[in-house]
Amino acid sequence: MGNRWRPSASQAILQHRALLLHHLRAFFWQRGVLEVETPQRLASVAPELHQDPIACAGGFLQTSPETAMKRLLAAGSGPIYQVCRAFRGDEQGTLHNPEFTILEWYRPGWSVRELMAEVEALLTELLASVSGMHRIGPPGRAEIWAYRAAFQHFAGIDPFAASEAALWAACRCDALSDPSSGLSSAPLDRESLLDLLLVQRVEPGLKARGGAVFLVDFPPASAAMAQIDPGPPAVARRFELYLDGVELANGYQELTDPVEQRQRLLQINRQRQERGKPALPIDEAFLRALECGLPECAGVALGLDRLIMLALGARRIQEVMAFPVEHIQ
Repeated sequence: MGNRWRPSASQAILQHRALLLHHLRAFFWQRGVLEVETPQRLASVAPELHQDPIACAGGFLQTSPETAMKRLLAAGSGPIYQVCRAFRGDEQGTLHNPEFTILEWYRPGWSVRELMAEVEALLTELLASVSGMHRIGPPGRAEIWAYRAAFQHFAGIDPFAASEAALWAACRCDALSDPSSGLSSAPLDRESLLDLLLVQRVEPGLKARGGAVFLVDFPPASAAMAQIDPGPPAVARRFELYLDGVELANGYQELTDPVEQRQRLLQINRQRQERGKPALPIDEAFLRALECGLPECAGVALGLDRLIMLALGARRIQEVMAFPVEHIQ
């Protein structure tokens, strides 16, 4: 075992981490957003195609607190946030650890664009809160790229109009054997090809620009729990935030239709089975909450470990965690 009993993060980094969390809570306290806690062990989940929950006694460890927090929203909680641990199987690498810290918050009555402005304000404040951290500048300085425009600019292809054959031709196919892409074992359907192009072409382009960039207006197939704007073209009312080319946050104009949400979850389970993955038990309590009435709202999840890694100039996410998976196995 050697020195693996020691924490992976230095004492200085742990102090920076604690200070950042202090400023994070002060940010939401000043804005009247309530901190909540929900269970980390769930009997059922909201299935996702590319995420596999970790099974435990009586259920699963949460991949995010989303469904439980939406139950609170439906019960009239008002604006809420949570800092908690999330767990995802088979996620390990420079930017991944099976157990990580997530910040998730919801704003009833807000649009996704209003939430983007608050995400940027939080990011600016947190990066400025610890001595030596770089800044993204005053709020309003982050770039905003439409998904379609980003693909046309960085990959030279229209993701909405191109055929699967054209998408395949645009990919650097040698990456299919790269385990870090996370796509090497997945069937190369349209969504997989777009994900591959995003990793190969778009994200490096965003990294080269530096700073904070919002990617918005995703294809409807990527909507997950987001509403769809019928267009034309139809787009998911969703954003991703990149900082120096690293995906940091994922936000939605939240879907409130329980019938549509159930159909999407069942479809994901069918896709999982087509790819040789097990179907997952669907969170019926979450769907009942939607039936009772989820308020119109916008929500976002942000990876805190990645934020701290980028802010402190660390090379790997494990450098900002006390005990990553390598130190507990």
